Amino acid sequence: MTLERQHTRRLVFLSFLSRTFIYLVAYWSSSTLSLFDASPNLVQISQWSKPFLRWDVFHFAHIAEHGYVYEYEWAFLPGLPIVMTLFKSPNMLLASSMVAIACDSTIVLYRLTLHQCGSSNFAFLAAVLSLLSSSPATLRLAPCPEPFFTYLSYRGMLYCARSKWFFATICFSLASTFRSNGILLGGFIIWGLIVEPFLKTRTLPKHFSVYVKSIVYSAMNFAPFIYHQATGYTAFCSSSNITSPIHAPWCSRSLPLIYSYVQMTYWNNGLFRYWTLAQLPNFIIAAPPFIVIFAYSVHVLRRIAREGVSEPLLALIPHAIHACILCGTLLFTSHVQIVLRLAPSMPLLYWAAAWLVMDHPKAARWWVYWAIVWGQLSILLWSIFLPPA
Repeated sequence: MTLERQHTRRLVFLSFLSRTFIYLVAYWSSSTLSLFDASPNLVQISQWSKPFLRWDVFHFAHIAEHGYVYEYEWAFLPGLPIVMTLFKSPNMLLASSMVAIACDSTIVLYRLTLHQCGSSNFAFLAAVLSLLSSSPATLRLAPCPEPFFTYLSYRGMLYCARSKWFFATICFSLASTFRSNGILLGGFIIWGLIVEPFLKTRTLPKHFSVYVKSIVYSAMNFAPFIYHQATGYTAFCSSSNITSPIHAPWCSRSLPLIYSYVQMTYWNNGLFRYWTLAQLPNFIIAAPPFIVIFAYSVHVLRRIAREGVSEPLLALIPHAIHACILCGTLLFTSHVQIVLRLAPSMPLLYWAAAWLVMDHPKAARWWVYWAIVWGQLSILLWSIFLPPA
């Protein structure tokens, strides 16, 4: 049996144990502890689905059953509701969760890391560390966008590493139906088709078809988000829509995007709008992923400055750029604790954690301790309907 096959089997087993443990903790907590919000008890669902119905899952389930009824619901993209509509209540949440389990990203991360770094032991270490998720309830328990988004992001990145651009575009486009952050994934297409060849040869690609391909594939990645905005505009701003005779205030804007309006109006997202003293605890909770990602990105840049752009480092650059842009967006314009949900979709996080284990064991111990303690605490908080979600 090859080493890669041994690693794969072990990761499948460890992932199963991880999911089982998380579900048992959540089920026990939701069954024995008092809920801060008793809303889940008012909904007729399977007893086994009780730990799933928290926070955003309410909104996604409502959209799946009734469509986009309220303006604030347009903050949620249609990927997960589409999955949910494949099943009927009261088993909709449980069945959707089973589909999310099928989108386990552990093995894909292992293969991506192996391809990019060339070390099976490093790939195995990064994949094992990924089981210590910063948001186990949303990534490995409940029917949330995160498991689908993470799996499709990793799969698309792996296709990019193998120069299978069309399949990468399909994965990134599907990821964009689950989270708007998916539009940033198009950067991997542009990097692989234009930027990386330029860095290797110091000349731009000469074939015009390369530029056409990069534009078309990037446009495909934006398509789900654009469609979501178009349907929102039709629902609230179209003069032919008799159900909405009074146009929403955002309809008259030069760029009438319902998504940005809803995020700012209902969720208080915007530049520095979350930077208040009351939100300091959320900044503290979210600090570890930010610190690790930014520290590893600086480490990569320092190696490039010292050693030049070698093949292994070249493979890390787009991931570092993507992670820094996404983390910067979350840090300055969003609810900062959302990084706990989105950080697992960036493989750089687990490469950084593996780097700590190999090169900085003292710092690695702190990271592992935090991941274990926070992971279990977050499951309990999720189960009894307490923030952060």
